[in-house]
Parts: sequence; structure tokens; C-alpha cells
Amino acid sequence: MTELHLWLRHEARTTERRTPIVPDDARRLVGHGAELTVEESPQRVFPIEEYEAAGCRVAPAGSWVTAPRDAVVLGLKELPGEPAGLTHRHIFFGHAYKGQPGASELLGRFAAGGGTLFDLEYLVDDTGRRLAAFGFWAGYLGAALAVLRHRGRLRAPLTPTTKEDLDATLQPVADDAEFTGLVIGALGRSGRGARAAFTTAGVDPTCWDLAETRDLDRPALLRHDVMVNAVLATTPVPPFLREQDLDTPGRRLRTLCDVTCDVGSPLNVLPVYDETTDWDEPVRRLRDEPPLDLIAIDNLPSLLPLESSTDFSAALLPHLLDFGVSGAWGRCLDRFRDASRALGLDKGEPHDH
Repeated sequence: MTELHLWLRHEARTTERRTPIVPDDARRLVGHGAELTVEESPQRVFPIEEYEAAGCRVAPAGSWVTAPRDAVVLGLKELPGEPAGLTHRHIFFGHAYKGQPGASELLGRFAAGGGTLFDLEYLVDDTGRRLAAFGFWAGYLGAALAVLRHRGRLRAPLTPTTKEDLDATLQPVADDAEFTGLVIGALGRSGRGARAAFTTAGVDPTCWDLAETRDLDRPALLRHDVMVNAVLATTPVPPFLREQDLDTPGRRLRTLCDVTCDVGSPLNVLPVYDETTDWDEPVRRLRDEPPLDLIAIDNLPSLLPLESSTDFSAALLPHLLDFGVSGAWGRCLDRFRDASRALGLDKGEPHDH
């Protein structure tokens, strides 16, 4: 591989314990000739000593801002608010190409510093399928939390756990009432995860995908007790739920989990809320009579940080070994340039690194 310096940054969000590269895969990167600097992070699920043992350099948390210009800064969630100009190449989930809140500000920071965003959501093959994703675990946790809420066993604040312990809480007990579940987007990664969690909980959910959402039967949707949305729209589609639907007489729907959390985007398929929930307050009541509870947490897989990081890292590793400006990375670069150009920020080719 060509000489590559990856800089794994500390995540600014205090509830983010995942990492895009686990120590075993860091060792493989180093073995293939990459230089890997890893920032100290008190919350990362893997201790810094494991990265050091894998041949990585250690740096203080937040020191990516003064990293060598040729370093590629790797992370998962949002960057801190400073510096105003971003000079490096960054790999993370930017959420900046569909008009989300803060999108223009983020792209403006890249324009100001001459840096580049390689958004992991757009690291796709030539058919558009994402090459590294947390979707399965997002769906699994979304459905798990919805089940626990519906059964009255969800405890806040949420804390990271293991799949073994989570599955133990999902097992039905004698006094659990039966209920109906619905997974929309059931054939995708997140949908498969949601179906697996429902199965663990002893529930056989209704499964909808493209065929069922093309001509949506909202009355049928509202006849389910628990719904999990696992659809991330990339083109405009009619919303699955509207404000007026929540007041439909006879609505059975009591618990709604939006795994996608596309709040603020014009492509949002659930425009019935305007703010996500979080680990401290995972549930928001949308209606009192009859009750309807919302769960909309945008970093669900971090509740299973070990399992989700290990899977994601394994998928990302071969693409990091092939990092460049062609193929999947070239498609990422094109999306960044297109989005910047649409905002009038693209002043030509990005700076040389």
C-alpha cells in the first residue's frame, strides 16, 4: 500500500465508546506499512495499551488539530466545534449531504481550511451498497429498547452492555402480555438486526420493505403495538407517519423506535418529532391518550461497543488498506465535492496533501 498515516481521534461525544478500528485490525494496518497514531480516550471500549501493543503511536486526546498535514483523521461521530477551518482529510459520518442541521456549517469549515470529508455513509460499492456500516447493531438495539419500553423494563439512563446481558433482559417472562411488532425496512442491515432482536424477545414481527412502502397502508401500520423504522431514504418518499396519523381513532401503536434518526432532513420518513432522544432520556412521549412513546437515539450501536466496533472494523479494514482517490473512496470524494459545490463552497480541486 502507499504510505498512509492514519490518526484515530478521540470521540468528543461522551457516550461514544465505539471505534472504527479495533486493536487487532490496527496491528494489521501497521503490518501492511501504515503509520497509525491513536489518541488517548477515556471512554473508548478498547484501552490505549492495546493499540500501543499493536505498534501504534499514542497522542493526547484532541491533538489531531495539530497532526501532520498528510495525516488522515479517522473517527465516527461529529467533530468538536473548533477549529473553524478543517485542513486535513477526515473520515467519519458527517451527516452533511441531505440538508441536515449543521450541514452547511460543517462543509463551510472544510472549505475554510482546504480539507476533505470522506463520509463513511457514502463509502459504497458501484451498486450503491455501503461497504462498512453499523446498521445491524443499530437495528438490533432499536428493537431491543422498543421491546423493553413496551414491556415496562427499560431503565434510564442507558449504559453500555454486552449482547449476552442484553439478550437476557429481552427474554419474555410469564406476565408479559403479547404484542404485535412491525419492522419497516426489514430486508436491510438495520432491518435484519431489528428482526433478530424481536426474535430473541419471542416476537414474530410483521416485515415490510420496498413493496409494502410503495403503497403504504397507514391504517395497518397503526394497528401494530410496536414499530421500528429502519429505512434511510435517499430520495423523497411519502412519510410513513404524519402528525394527523398520531391522532387516528383506534390507534394501537404505543411504541415507536426510529433507528434512522433522519430528523431535520427533508427526506425524513417520520416527521412527527424534531429532536432526537438520548441515553439520559431515551424516551419521549408524543401522545398521552392513548400513549405513544418515541425512541430516537442516533448512536444506538455504542450501547454494544465491543460487538459493533469489531464488526465495523473488520468491514472497513480492507478499504483502509486501499485508501486513495479512486474506487469507493473516489465516490466519497465526488459526493463531498458535489455537496460543497451545491452550497457554492467548491473553489476547485482540494488542496494537495
